[in-house]
Amino acid sequence: MNQNEWIHDWNSVGPMSIAPGTRVLLNDETLRDGLQNPSIQDPTIEEKIEILHLMESLQIDSVNIGLPGAGPRALRHTETLAREIATNRMRIKPNCAARTIEADIRPIAEISQRVGIAIEAATFLGSSPIRRLVEDWTVDHLERTTETAVKFAVAQGLPCMYVTEDTVRTDPATVKRLYTTAIRCGARAIVLCDTVGHATPQGAYNLVKFAMENVVKPSGEKIRVDWHGHRDRGLDIANSLAAVAAGADQVHAVALSLGERVGNTPMELLLVNLRLMGLTENDLSSLRAYCETVAKATHTVIPPNYPVFGKDAFRTATGVHAAAIIKALRTGDRDLADAVYSGVPAHLFGLEQVVEIGPMSGKSNVLYWLSRHNIPATDEVVNRIFDAAKQSSRVLTEQELLALCPPSSTPA
Repeated sequence: MNQNEWIHDWNSVGPMSIAPGTRVLLNDETLRDGLQNPSIQDPTIEEKIEILHLMESLQIDSVNIGLPGAGPRALRHTETLAREIATNRMRIKPNCAARTIEADIRPIAEISQRVGIAIEAATFLGSSPIRRLVEDWTVDHLERTTETAVKFAVAQGLPCMYVTEDTVRTDPATVKRLYTTAIRCGARAIVLCDTVGHATPQGAYNLVKFAMENVVKPSGEKIRVDWHGHRDRGLDIANSLAAVAAGADQVHAVALSLGERVGNTPMELLLVNLRLMGLTENDLSSLRAYCETVAKATHTVIPPNYPVFGKDAFRTATGVHAAAIIKALRTGDRDLADAVYSGVPAHLFGLEQVVEIGPMSGKSNVLYWLSRHNIPATDEVVNRIFDAAKQSSRVLTEQELLALCPPSSTPA
């Protein structure tokens, strides 16, 4: 099917906000920030290793493997994950979170030395005026803390990623001062954070543009700019794409939006959108396994209506919608069937359109279901199923539908 002929795409009208061919790097925070979600269970190290390999299969660029300064369990798991990457010569690059204190940075350096691979230190501190008020901090104090921590990380031989929490609510003068100091002291990546999910797409765009023009360019250094967003207002994906449009090189995300409060930018949906926008050609065949493995390991339930990977993502029982999908399916054109009532091609993720029978269904749903099960569509059977569906308050199950068919016609 030629989609340019049959679908008018308003998304592509006018100048592109993200240039075609833009390479978007991805940092997976599932095994660190994602585990701060208060309702989940911290996976076993075996489960974390399985998740790590799924990240590798998805060609995710880097992964936060923990905050080793948090305690003995965090330290053990972080080192085991680092060793797994080193032993298997994995392509994915590890980083570790650390407060801007020596006690958090030193364990990263020790793990890096023991395992024999580079580990980027993601050193973070609060910066917004409201946080400074609560903590009774001055900007002078934050600048001194930044200088000490970044210099220490660099002296330990660690690549340094400098992070300010709540950057999106921090005044321009402080943003410029702290990041400029971090770069001067040796940081070669800066992370702009929407820690509390305050940003709108315009705000994300404005902040990244400001950092590019007032921090990165004047530094004269090659600096990677990262965006780290939360989803408190449900704008996480939009904000991430706006950050990329403004020049961000890398976006942080977490499987299934796990993380503090309502969580972070969802990695799987970010990958889906990047694929549909033509900004990545990553093999996403293991994306469903990634979601389901993380859900099982963290004791999380994927909602039925979750985009792409919820059980209802490609199901319909509505008569009008189902009729159109059925007509498309009968042409044998998979792309047409995927596109007529769906904005996401199910087949890209190993899935398919599913037609169910319920109170909102038409007879076309019944006829299609019977043909799929090789059951003769006699008037008596069609009417019996149709009448049962209209009297039901929900979609009928497979067992209920089979029970409405003559015993001789149902498959053994």
